[in-house]
Amino acid sequence: MTDSTNETQRENPRKVREGIVVSDKMASTLVVAVNERVSHPRYGKTVQRTKKLYVHDDKNEAKIGDRVRVQETRPLSKLKRWRLTEIVERAR
Repeated sequence: MTDSTNETQRENPRKVREGIVVSDKMASTLVVAVNERVSHPRYGKTVQRTKKLYVHDDKNEAKIGDRVRVQETRPLSKLKRWRLTEIVERAR
């Protein structure tokens, strides 16, 4: 792992998700709702599942309704395991 190419690209890349900010009430923390479409295991119908992610936003720049991109990171607190990478679209 001393190779410089291995340092720039991880063996197991971090997950990236896109969702909508649901809450920004906490200090430097967002709650982001991420929707995913999954095929039902038995019936095959496509169902939407919503997951709430606690996201670290150190500059407090995202607001409710913004579409954001988040990246998996080390545990930052009891619930926070994601950090804000970019704001894709501002709320209107």
